[in-house]
Amino acid sequence: MTQKHVQKLIELLKSKNIIFSTGLTNNEVQKISTNFDIEFPPDLRLFLQTALPISDGFTHWRMAINDKKEHKMMQERLNVPLDNILYDVKHNNFWFEDWKEKPENFEQQRKIVVRFYREYPKLIPIYSHRYIPTKPCLSGNPVFSVYQTDIIYYGYDLAQYFAHEFLFNLPSWFGKVEEPQEIEFWDKLI
Repeated sequence: MTQKHVQKLIELLKSKNIIFSTGLTNNEVQKISTNFDIEFPPDLRLFLQTALPISDGFTHWRMAINDKKEHKMMQERLNVPLDNILYDVKHNNFWFEDWKEKPENFEQQRKIVVRFYREYPKLIPIYSHRYIPTKPCLSGNPVFSVYQTDIIYYGYDLAQYFAHEFLFNLPSWFGKVEEPQEIEFWDKLI
């Protein structure tokens, strides 16, 4: 994604009444990376450094690094995918085949899930329950809608995601991603 793409996305989002603040600085991106142990994929980073969406439902990164209460809320939001998986393990008999044999005891199940989860690409919240994976740390990662272990593609890349979520058409010069980039673990849940 280029600066031209990002500027057009911001223009289209503003037409849908999305409010923006000034983009994140390099220093703020570094603080976010350090505080939350994440690395933004290049397209998301470019977008957030151009203009930071601050309307309800969006991730308030600047507030998360400047306010203890917001920092705690961000950490909770980053943990939602794990909490969702654990909920389905406990209440809906979910078990991923790569985790091998399922123990009878939930506490043992939880330990296994957490151990594996730490190896999977982290999911970065964008808006509501929509997340983008950190790895591979490349432009073009898909955006997932994450609700417990009911995970679907909500866009094969960031631009398609915004168009889908906020109901607008992308100009033809954006191109169209025909299939999503493969993401370890997460795309197997779809």
